[in-house]
Amino acid sequence: MEQIKQEKRTVWSKFKSFVIQCRRVFRITKKPNKEEFKTIVKVSALGILIIGSMGFLIDLIWTLVKG
Repeated sequence: MEQIKQEKRTVWSKFKSFVIQCRRVFRITKKPNKEEFKTIVKVSALGILIIGSMGFLIDLIWTLVKG
């Protein structure tokens, strides 16, 4: 019985700590301006394109090797 109470306390304290950290992050962050947003979109799109191209090439090579 005591162990269950202890587990509930640790779960509650972890949750409380998480909420406090989230609040801190939300206070520190700011909305990006138009230029920052454009840069983020370009970098994200480039990353998606590179990873997609790598997957396509691996699939193409695998198909050619497999026959």
